[in-house]
Amino acid sequence: MIARRRRFSRGLRLGTRLALGLGALSLVVFAVVGTALTTYMRDYLSAQLDDQLGIAQAAQSKSIVDSGSLTGKKYWGWYYAVYDVRGGEPVLRKPEEPGDVPRDVGDLTALARAQTTAGAEVLSTAHLADGEYRLRACAVEPGVVLVSGAPMDDLEDTVGQLITIQVVTFGLALLALVVFGRALLRRGLKPLSDMAHTAHGIASHDLSESASRLPLRADAPGGGPEVEELRTAFNTMLEHIDDSLAVRAEAEQRLRRFVADASHELRTPLMSVRGYADLFQYAAANAPEERDRHLARLRAEAARMGFLLDDLLLLARLDAAEAQTPLRMEKADLVELVERAADAFRASHPGHPLTVAPGPSAVPLQMDPHRIRQVLDNLLTNAAVHTPAGTPVGIEVTVSPDTARVHVADRGPGIPPEERDSVFDRFYRVDKARSRDRGGSGLGLSVARSLVRAHGGSLELGPPATSTVFTVALPLWPGAEATAGAAGRVNSGEGPG
Repeated sequence: MIARRRRFSRGLRLGTRLALGLGALSLVVFAVVGTALTTYMRDYLSAQLDDQLGIAQAAQSKSIVDSGSLTGKKYWGWYYAVYDVRGGEPVLRKPEEPGDVPRDVGDLTALARAQTTAGAEVLSTAHLADGEYRLRACAVEPGVVLVSGAPMDDLEDTVGQLITIQVVTFGLALLALVVFGRALLRRGLKPLSDMAHTAHGIASHDLSESASRLPLRADAPGGGPEVEELRTAFNTMLEHIDDSLAVRAEAEQRLRRFVADASHELRTPLMSVRGYADLFQYAAANAPEERDRHLARLRAEAARMGFLLDDLLLLARLDAAEAQTPLRMEKADLVELVERAADAFRASHPGHPLTVAPGPSAVPLQMDPHRIRQVLDNLLTNAAVHTPAGTPVGIEVTVSPDTARVHVADRGPGIPPEERDSVFDRFYRVDKARSRDRGGSGLGLSVARSLVRAHGGSLELGPPATSTVFTVALPLWPGAEATAGAAGRVNSGEGPG
């Protein structure tokens, strides 16, 4: 039975349960109030009846003393019994009228005996033949005791009417409280219902759509501070879920882009490897000079695929924003890195004269020197690959109060205006006719920008002018100061050019 009631209670809506609980509490309050009011009214009426008995007995005692009878001092429906006390035991006198005493006078005699023993007025309630009576015994004179009995029918009728009025009034009040309280609770809990509908809407929303965001929010006002706090927490949770879904969608997008990029760029070298491998099936390809040439091509394609995969994996790790980025930070001198990159460029690209502009002799930074050197090599190589032989290339280090900059410029044909916004895109090539062997994979600038951003800096393409200028901006670590070189020039503005 208890388990069934619990299941029934759980099946009710919160507003109904609150209304019923409020009704039950109100019923208890009404019962307590009604009981207290009824008890007070009964005690009050009993006290009034006792006072009436006392007043009546005072007049009746005087009549008994004066005339020896109760003639003219009786109330209709009352009982009167006069006792003579003989040897401490009350003896009933013959009543003046048969109706003055009930058939059974035992209760009246017992009360007269109690008065004789107590020596004072005694009150009692007894059930006589025709109902409840209030009895009072008092001494008329020494040796004579008067016991009067007043019916309590009027008192009981008044109390009964009061109870009836209370039951009807409290019942109507309870019904109104439940009905109107349910309506008020439903109105007050409407924001909770709206949140429930929002939750159902989210449950029916297709969360597999990576590009979509949750369109639902609990925006209905009202409900008080507590509901407002719940609504705020609910919307905050939805924002968190939205952000988590966005992060997941971005991760899935990165994975798809990585797979697409890898498959796109590896397709050509893999086809070359497969083609050269097929050549070994023919006798002509097994000649020493042919075999060595094909093996060299195979090694070159394999090395190219290795470099490509390294760049793709590095980009994937940088895009993932891992807690530990693929950087090994240490204190290093940016000017020294620039000089080493310039020496390597002169050795590998003698057809492009390189000029290092005067600047600070030392710029200590907190960075990964190998990755920053990779960025510089990419930019210098990009300048050599995309310009004709003999094109001058310049590099310069400048320092501002909180940033160190490296400007890499060339005086080549420049980048068309319509292509400038896409030069940092992956696998993008300005010269579409340029082969992969000569033009690279199109990942160099993308890798360079990602590495610089991982250092907290930026890589930007300068405005169109007579030269193409790429600027690497790196933040100075606290306390670092650039040291001026022999030329004594520390620039904070334009790059070489």
